[in-house]
Amino acid sequence: MSELSEYLESLPEPYRASVERVYARARALVPDASDGVGYGMPALVLGGKPLLSVMVAKTHIGLYPFSPAALDTVRDELADFSLSKGTLRFSSDHPVPDDVLDRLVLARRDEIEGR
Repeated sequence: MSELSEYLESLPEPYRASVERVYARARALVPDASDGVGYGMPALVLGGKPLLSVMVAKTHIGLYPFSPAALDTVRDELADFSLSKGTLRFSSDHPVPDDVLDRLVLARRDEIEGR
């Protein structure tokens, strides 16, 4: 069992469903990504580089694309969310819209693959 799988199993609802949703979309968009670790966090990894991590914090769920540049590709569409240089914060009640999430994941994939 991977560190990511163990982490997901440890989460209570509704956090688990919210976090699993992000990972499921990322896996569908980037099927070559595998479970791994990025900067000490359970993550999806592509080509040996972290693609993204999603972790539950005390007051939010953090999505870490490991790239401020990838986050910048959708930053203007996230006015209703708390953002920092490389973190997108959301909640189970206020998830990231699918189309925005998809573009963020694909931007990070393209960055890793040098597209």
